Amino acid sequence: MMSEQKENNSGVSGQYKTWFLDYASYVILERAVPAMEDGLKPVQRRILHAMKEMDDGRFNKVANIIGQSMQYHPHGDASIGDALVNMGQKDLLIETQGNWGDVRTGDDAAAARYIEARLSKFALDVAFNAKTTDWQLSYDGRKNEPVTLPMKFPLLLAQGAEGIAVGLATKILPHNFCELIESSIKYLRGKKFELLPDFQTGGSIDAANYNEGLRGGKIRVRATIEEADKKTLVIRSVPYGITTTQIMDSIVKANDQGKIKIKKVTDHTAAKVEILVELAPGISPDITIDALYAFTDCEVSISPNACVIVNQKPQFLSVHELLKIATDHTKDLLKKSWRSNSANCRKNYIIHPLRKFSLKKKFIRSWKKSMKPGKR
Repeated sequence: MMSEQKENNSGVSGQYKTWFLDYASYVILERAVPAMEDGLKPVQRRILHAMKEMDDGRFNKVANIIGQSMQYHPHGDASIGDALVNMGQKDLLIETQGNWGDVRTGDDAAAARYIEARLSKFALDVAFNAKTTDWQLSYDGRKNEPVTLPMKFPLLLAQGAEGIAVGLATKILPHNFCELIESSIKYLRGKKFELLPDFQTGGSIDAANYNEGLRGGKIRVRATIEEADKKTLVIRSVPYGITTTQIMDSIVKANDQGKIKIKKVTDHTAAKVEILVELAPGISPDITIDALYAFTDCEVSISPNACVIVNQKPQFLSVHELLKIATDHTKDLLKKSWRSNSANCRKNYIIHPLRKFSLKKKFIRSWKKSMKPGKR
Protein backbone atom coordinates (compact mmCIF):
# COMPACT_ATOMS: atom_id res chain seq x y z
CA MET A 1 0.00 0.00 0.00
CA MET A 2 2.81 2.41 0.95
CA SER A 3 4.72 1.58 -2.23
CA GLU A 4 1.61 2.31 -4.34
CA GLN A 5 1.11 5.66 -2.59
CA LYS A 6 4.79 6.54 -3.08
CA GLU A 7 4.55 5.61 -6.74
CA ASN A 8 1.45 7.79 -7.19
CA ASN A 9 3.15 10.77 -5.52
CA SER A 10 6.29 10.39 -7.61
CA GLY A 11 4.39 10.09 -10.90
CA VAL A 12 3.41 12.99 -13.15
CA SER A 13 -0.09 13.31 -11.67
CA GLY A 14 1.31 13.20 -8.14
CA GLN A 15 3.85 15.90 -8.96
CA TYR A 16 1.14 18.12 -10.45
CA LYS A 17 -0.90 17.73 -7.27
CA THR A 18 2.09 18.70 -5.11
CA TRP A 19 2.97 21.66 -7.30
CA PHE A 20 -0.62 22.88 -7.37
CA LEU A 21 -0.93 22.75 -3.58
CA ASP A 22 2.41 24.52 -3.14
CA TYR A 23 1.45 27.25 -5.60
CA ALA A 24 -2.06 27.66 -4.14
CA SER A 25 -0.66 27.92 -0.60
CA TYR A 26 1.95 30.46 -1.71
CA VAL A 27 -0.58 32.72 -3.46
CA ILE A 28 -3.00 32.57 -0.52
CA LEU A 29 -0.40 33.28 2.16
CA GLU A 30 2.03 35.56 0.31
CA ARG A 31 -0.02 37.58 -2.15
CA ALA A 32 -3.82 37.65 -2.08
CA VAL A 33 -5.21 37.38 1.46
CA PRO A 34 -4.46 39.81 4.33
CA ALA A 35 -3.23 38.72 7.77
CA MET A 36 -5.57 39.06 10.71
CA GLU A 37 -2.97 40.66 13.00
CA ASP A 38 -2.33 43.84 10.99
CA GLY A 39 -4.90 43.64 8.18
CA LEU A 40 -2.21 43.84 5.50
CA LYS A 41 -1.15 41.77 2.53
CA PRO A 42 2.62 41.08 2.33
CA VAL A 43 3.20 43.71 -0.37
CA GLN A 44 1.40 46.38 1.71
CA ARG A 45 3.35 45.44 4.83
CA ARG A 46 6.66 45.62 2.97
CA ILE A 47 5.80 49.02 1.51
CA LEU A 48 4.98 50.45 4.94
CA HIS A 49 8.15 48.94 6.43
CA ALA A 50 10.25 50.42 3.61
CA MET A 51 8.59 53.82 4.08
CA LYS A 52 9.33 53.69 7.81
CA GLU A 53 13.01 53.05 7.04
CA MET A 54 13.01 56.06 4.70
CA ASP A 55 10.97 58.31 6.99
CA ASP A 56 12.53 61.66 7.85
CA GLY A 57 9.32 63.69 7.88
CA ARG A 58 9.61 64.73 4.23
CA PHE A 59 7.87 63.40 1.13
CA ASN A 60 9.69 60.78 -0.96
CA LYS A 61 9.32 60.07 -4.66
CA VAL A 62 7.11 57.02 -5.18
CA ALA A 63 9.77 55.63 -7.54
CA ASN A 64 12.23 55.68 -4.62
CA ILE A 65 9.71 54.00 -2.31
CA ILE A 66 9.16 51.27 -4.90
CA GLY A 67 12.92 50.71 -5.17
CA GLN A 68 13.28 50.49 -1.39
CA SER A 69 10.33 48.06 -1.17
CA MET A 70 11.87 45.76 -3.80
CA GLN A 71 14.48 44.78 -1.21
CA TYR A 72 11.68 42.92 0.56
CA HIS A 73 9.12 42.10 -2.15
CA PRO A 74 10.21 39.68 -4.90
CA HIS A 75 7.36 40.26 -7.37
CA GLY A 76 8.48 43.33 -9.28
CA ASP A 77 7.84 47.06 -9.29
CA ALA A 78 4.40 46.98 -10.94
CA SER A 79 2.67 45.16 -8.07
CA ILE A 80 4.39 47.44 -5.53
CA GLY A 81 3.35 50.59 -7.40
CA ASP A 82 -0.27 49.47 -7.75
CA ALA A 83 -0.50 48.55 -4.05
CA LEU A 84 1.07 51.85 -3.00
CA VAL A 85 -1.36 53.91 -5.11
CA ASN A 86 -4.27 51.89 -3.75
CA MET A 87 -3.24 52.63 -0.15
CA GLY A 88 -2.56 56.27 -0.94
CA GLN A 89 -6.03 56.76 -2.42
CA LYS A 90 -7.58 55.54 0.84
CA ASP A 91 -5.98 58.50 2.66
CA LEU A 92 -5.39 56.72 5.96
CA LEU A 93 -1.83 55.42 6.38
CA ILE A 94 -0.16 57.40 3.61
CA GLU A 95 -0.08 61.13 2.89
CA THR A 96 0.17 61.90 -0.82
CA GLN A 97 1.39 64.74 -3.00
CA GLY A 98 0.74 65.09 -6.72
CA ASN A 99 -1.77 63.45 -9.05
CA TRP A 100 -2.76 60.13 -7.44
CA GLY A 101 -5.74 59.50 -9.71
CA ASP A 102 -9.40 59.34 -8.67
CA VAL A 103 -11.36 56.27 -7.60
CA ARG A 104 -14.61 57.98 -8.65
CA THR A 105 -13.61 58.64 -12.25
CA GLY A 106 -11.17 55.77 -12.70
CA ASP A 107 -8.34 58.14 -13.66
CA ASP A 108 -4.90 56.61 -13.12
CA ALA A 109 -2.21 58.14 -10.95
CA ALA A 110 0.68 59.95 -12.59
CA ALA A 111 3.97 58.11 -13.18
CA ALA A 112 5.89 57.08 -10.06
CA ARG A 113 8.64 59.63 -10.75
CA TYR A 114 6.14 62.51 -10.55
CA ILE A 115 4.23 61.73 -7.33
CA GLU A 116 5.35 61.65 -3.72
CA ALA A 117 4.28 60.06 -0.44
CA ARG A 118 5.14 59.74 3.23
CA LEU A 119 3.68 57.94 6.23
CA SER A 120 0.83 59.75 7.95
CA LYS A 121 1.12 60.70 11.62
CA PHE A 122 -1.64 58.19 12.30
CA ALA A 123 0.42 55.40 10.71
CA LEU A 124 3.51 56.35 12.71
CA ASP A 125 1.47 56.20 15.92
CA VAL A 126 -0.43 52.94 15.41
CA ALA A 127 1.59 50.76 13.01
CA PHE A 128 5.17 50.68 14.28
CA ASN A 129 7.03 49.59 17.40
CA ALA A 130 10.29 47.70 16.99
CA LYS A 131 10.06 46.30 20.54
CA THR A 132 6.73 44.55 19.89
CA THR A 133 7.51 43.39 16.34
CA ASP A 134 8.46 39.85 15.35
CA TRP A 135 11.04 39.74 12.55
CA GLN A 136 12.01 37.34 9.78
CA LEU A 137 14.58 37.28 6.99
CA SER A 138 13.59 38.79 3.65
CA TYR A 139 13.30 36.59 0.55
CA ASP A 140 17.03 36.84 -0.26
CA GLY A 141 18.24 36.65 3.35
CA ARG A 142 19.91 40.07 3.26
CA LYS A 143 17.43 42.04 5.38
CA ASN A 144 15.01 41.62 8.26
CA GLU A 145 11.34 42.36 7.66
CA PRO A 146 8.34 42.26 10.05
CA VAL A 147 6.24 39.09 10.17
CA THR A 148 3.32 41.42 10.89
CA LEU A 149 3.23 45.06 11.93
CA PRO A 150 2.08 45.82 15.51
CA MET A 151 -1.13 47.46 14.31
CA LYS A 152 -3.05 49.07 17.17
CA PHE A 153 -6.20 49.71 15.13
CA PRO A 154 -8.72 47.56 13.18
CA LEU A 155 -7.13 48.58 9.87
CA LEU A 156 -8.56 45.65 7.92
CA LEU A 157 -12.12 46.88 8.51
CA ALA A 158 -11.21 50.54 7.96
CA GLN A 159 -9.68 50.24 4.50
CA GLY A 160 -11.16 46.89 3.39
CA ALA A 161 -9.41 44.28 1.29
CA GLU A 162 -9.89 42.41 -1.95
CA GLY A 163 -7.92 39.55 -3.45
CA ILE A 164 -8.23 36.47 -5.63
CA ALA A 165 -6.13 33.38 -4.95
CA VAL A 166 -6.23 29.82 -6.30
CA GLY A 167 -9.68 28.48 -5.41
CA LEU A 168 -10.19 31.24 -2.86
CA ALA A 169 -11.19 34.91 -2.81
CA THR A 170 -11.60 37.61 -0.19
CA LYS A 171 -13.67 40.79 -0.26
CA ILE A 172 -13.86 42.82 2.93
CA LEU A 173 -15.73 46.10 2.59
CA PRO A 174 -14.43 49.34 4.17
CA HIS A 175 -16.08 50.71 7.31
CA ASN A 176 -16.33 54.13 8.94
CA PHE A 177 -13.28 55.14 11.01
CA CYS A 178 -15.23 56.69 13.91
CA GLU A 179 -17.78 53.87 14.00
CA LEU A 180 -14.95 51.34 14.34
CA ILE A 181 -13.54 53.23 17.34
CA GLU A 182 -16.98 53.47 18.95
CA SER A 183 -17.66 49.77 18.32
CA SER A 184 -14.30 48.80 19.85
CA ILE A 185 -15.14 50.80 22.99
CA LYS A 186 -18.57 49.17 23.20
CA TYR A 187 -16.99 45.72 22.87
CA LEU A 188 -14.50 46.47 25.66
CA ARG A 189 -17.41 47.60 27.85
CA GLY A 190 -19.37 44.44 27.09
CA LYS A 191 -22.04 46.24 25.05
CA LYS A 192 -23.57 45.21 21.73
CA PHE A 193 -22.46 46.96 18.55
CA GLU A 194 -23.37 47.02 14.87
CA LEU A 195 -21.02 47.38 11.91
CA LEU A 196 -22.08 48.33 8.40
CA PRO A 197 -19.93 49.29 5.39
CA ASP A 198 -19.09 52.90 4.61
CA PHE A 199 -17.75 54.01 1.23
CA GLN A 200 -15.62 57.04 0.39
CA THR A 201 -17.50 57.34 -2.91
CA GLY A 202 -20.74 58.15 -1.05
CA GLY A 203 -24.21 56.99 -2.08
CA SER A 204 -26.72 54.97 -0.07
CA ILE A 205 -26.81 51.28 0.83
CA ASP A 206 -29.34 48.59 1.64
CA ALA A 207 -27.53 46.32 4.11
CA ALA A 208 -30.49 44.18 5.20
CA ASN A 209 -28.73 41.07 3.84
CA TYR A 210 -25.16 42.02 4.79
CA ASN A 211 -24.79 38.86 6.92
CA GLU A 212 -21.93 40.46 8.89
CA GLY A 213 -19.69 40.36 5.81
CA LEU A 214 -19.73 36.56 5.49
CA ARG A 215 -20.19 34.50 2.33
CA GLY A 216 -23.77 34.54 1.10
CA GLY A 217 -24.35 38.10 2.22
CA LYS A 218 -25.20 40.91 -0.17
CA ILE A 219 -25.66 44.67 -0.08
CA ARG A 220 -27.12 47.01 -2.66
CA VAL A 221 -25.39 50.34 -3.28
CA ARG A 222 -27.10 53.27 -4.99
CA ALA A 223 -25.82 56.46 -6.52
CA THR A 224 -27.37 59.74 -5.37
CA ILE A 225 -29.65 61.14 -8.08
CA GLU A 226 -31.28 64.57 -7.77
CA GLU A 227 -33.86 66.32 -9.92
CA ALA A 228 -32.40 69.65 -11.08
CA ASP A 229 -35.53 70.54 -13.04
CA LYS A 230 -38.24 68.78 -15.04
CA LYS A 231 -35.81 68.12 -17.89
CA THR A 232 -32.54 67.39 -16.06
CA LEU A 233 -31.30 64.86 -13.51
CA VAL A 234 -27.98 65.18 -11.66
CA ILE A 235 -26.00 62.17 -10.38
CA ARG A 236 -24.07 63.35 -7.29
CA SER A 237 -22.28 60.15 -6.23
CA VAL A 238 -21.25 56.78 -7.67
CA PRO A 239 -21.63 53.30 -6.14
CA TYR A 240 -18.57 51.69 -4.57
CA GLY A 241 -16.35 50.09 -7.23
CA ILE A 242 -18.05 51.92 -10.11
CA THR A 243 -16.58 54.89 -11.99
CA THR A 244 -18.31 57.83 -13.64
CA THR A 245 -17.26 56.47 -17.03
CA GLN A 246 -18.92 53.12 -16.31
CA ILE A 247 -22.12 54.86 -15.22
CA MET A 248 -22.24 56.96 -18.39
CA ASP A 249 -21.60 53.92 -20.59
CA SER A 250 -24.38 51.98 -18.84
CA ILE A 251 -26.80 54.91 -19.29
CA VAL A 252 -26.03 55.16 -23.01
CA LYS A 253 -26.45 51.38 -23.36
CA ALA A 254 -29.81 51.43 -21.55
CA ASN A 255 -30.97 54.27 -23.78
CA ASP A 256 -29.94 52.38 -26.93
CA GLN A 257 -31.90 49.35 -25.71
CA GLY A 258 -35.00 51.49 -25.14
CA LYS A 259 -35.09 50.96 -21.37
CA ILE A 260 -34.75 54.69 -20.66
CA LYS A 261 -35.28 57.75 -22.84
CA ILE A 262 -32.72 60.52 -22.56
CA LYS A 263 -31.49 63.26 -24.82
CA LYS A 264 -27.91 63.57 -23.60
CA VAL A 265 -25.59 62.60 -20.74
CA THR A 266 -22.51 64.66 -19.85
CA ASP A 267 -19.85 64.37 -17.14
CA HIS A 268 -19.00 67.57 -15.23
CA THR A 269 -17.16 65.83 -12.39
CA ALA A 270 -14.41 67.89 -10.75
CA ALA A 271 -13.98 68.13 -6.98
CA LYS A 272 -17.41 66.51 -6.67
CA VAL A 273 -19.26 64.00 -8.84
CA GLU A 274 -21.68 65.67 -11.25
CA ILE A 275 -23.20 63.79 -14.18
CA LEU A 276 -26.01 65.60 -16.00
CA VAL A 277 -28.75 63.49 -17.61
CA GLU A 278 -30.98 65.49 -19.97
CA LEU A 279 -34.37 63.83 -20.47
CA ALA A 280 -36.27 63.45 -23.72
CA PRO A 281 -39.39 65.65 -24.09
CA GLY A 282 -42.42 64.43 -22.13
CA ILE A 283 -40.47 61.93 -19.98
CA SER A 284 -41.14 61.84 -16.22
CA PRO A 285 -38.07 62.46 -14.00
CA ASP A 286 -39.38 60.09 -11.29
CA ILE A 287 -39.89 57.23 -13.74
CA THR A 288 -36.44 57.85 -15.23
CA ILE A 289 -34.80 57.75 -11.78
CA ASP A 290 -36.41 54.36 -11.09
CA ALA A 291 -35.27 53.14 -14.52
CA LEU A 292 -31.69 54.34 -13.90
CA TYR A 293 -31.56 52.28 -10.70
CA ALA A 294 -33.09 49.26 -12.42
CA PHE A 295 -31.19 49.18 -15.73
CA THR A 296 -27.85 50.99 -15.21
CA ASP A 297 -24.85 50.95 -12.88
CA CYS A 298 -26.51 53.59 -10.71
CA GLU A 299 -27.37 50.63 -8.49
CA VAL A 300 -25.12 47.60 -8.01
CA SER A 301 -25.05 44.55 -5.80
CA ILE A 302 -21.91 43.66 -3.82
CA SER A 303 -21.25 40.27 -2.24
CA PRO A 304 -18.77 40.37 0.67
CA ASN A 305 -16.57 37.42 1.52
CA ALA A 306 -14.47 38.10 4.62
CA CYS A 307 -11.46 35.79 4.52
CA VAL A 308 -8.21 36.38 6.45
CA ILE A 309 -5.04 34.50 7.37
CA VAL A 310 -5.07 33.21 10.95
CA ASN A 311 -2.16 31.02 12.11
CA GLN A 312 -0.99 30.51 8.51
CA LYS A 313 -4.43 29.29 7.40
CA PRO A 314 -7.29 31.09 5.63
CA GLN A 315 -10.41 31.51 7.75
CA PHE A 316 -13.83 33.01 7.03
CA LEU A 317 -14.83 35.38 9.84
CA SER A 318 -17.64 37.89 10.32
CA VAL A 319 -16.85 41.60 10.64
CA HIS A 320 -17.91 41.43 14.29
CA GLU A 321 -15.37 38.67 14.93
CA LEU A 322 -12.71 40.63 13.04
CA LEU A 323 -13.30 43.70 15.20
CA LYS A 324 -13.21 41.70 18.44
CA ILE A 325 -9.95 39.98 17.45
CA ALA A 326 -8.40 43.30 16.35
CA THR A 327 -9.43 44.98 19.62
CA ASP A 328 -8.03 42.13 21.74
CA HIS A 329 -4.83 42.22 19.67
CA THR A 330 -4.50 45.96 20.33
CA LYS A 331 -4.87 45.34 24.08
CA ASP A 332 -2.13 42.70 23.95
CA LEU A 333 0.20 45.03 22.03
CA LEU A 334 -0.36 47.86 24.50
CA LYS A 335 0.34 45.53 27.43
CA LYS A 336 3.48 44.24 25.72
CA SER A 337 4.65 47.79 25.05
CA TRP A 338 3.92 48.82 28.65
CA ARG A 339 5.90 45.87 30.03
CA SER A 340 8.85 46.75 27.79
CA ASN A 341 8.76 50.41 28.87
CA SER A 342 8.42 49.41 32.54
CA ALA A 343 11.46 47.15 32.27
CA ASN A 344 13.48 49.99 30.73
CA CYS A 345 12.35 52.38 33.47
CA ARG A 346 13.38 49.93 36.21
CA LYS A 347 16.72 49.41 34.49
CA ASN A 348 17.34 53.15 34.23
CA TYR A 349 16.19 53.67 37.83
CA ILE A 350 18.90 51.26 38.99
CA ILE A 351 21.64 52.18 36.53
CA HIS A 352 21.45 55.98 36.68
CA PRO A 353 22.22 56.27 40.44
CA LEU A 354 25.09 53.79 40.04
CA ARG A 355 26.41 55.77 37.11
CA LYS A 356 26.18 59.01 39.11
CA PHE A 357 27.95 57.36 42.06
CA SER A 358 30.71 56.08 39.76
CA LEU A 359 31.20 59.51 38.19
CA LYS A 360 31.29 61.10 41.64
CA LYS A 361 34.02 58.67 42.76
CA LYS A 362 36.04 59.40 39.62
CA PHE A 363 35.71 63.15 40.19
CA ILE A 364 36.84 62.87 43.85
CA ARG A 365 39.77 60.65 42.87
CA SER A 366 40.79 63.09 40.13
CA TRP A 367 40.47 66.06 42.46
CA LYS A 368 42.57 64.41 45.21
CA LYS A 369 45.19 63.53 42.65
CA SER A 370 45.35 67.13 41.44
CA MET A 371 45.76 68.40 45.02
CA LYS A 372 48.96 66.39 45.67
CA PRO A 373 52.23 68.39 45.92
CA GLY A 374 53.83 68.90 42.54
CA LYS A 375 50.55 68.45 40.71
CA ARG A 376 49.41 72.04 41.01
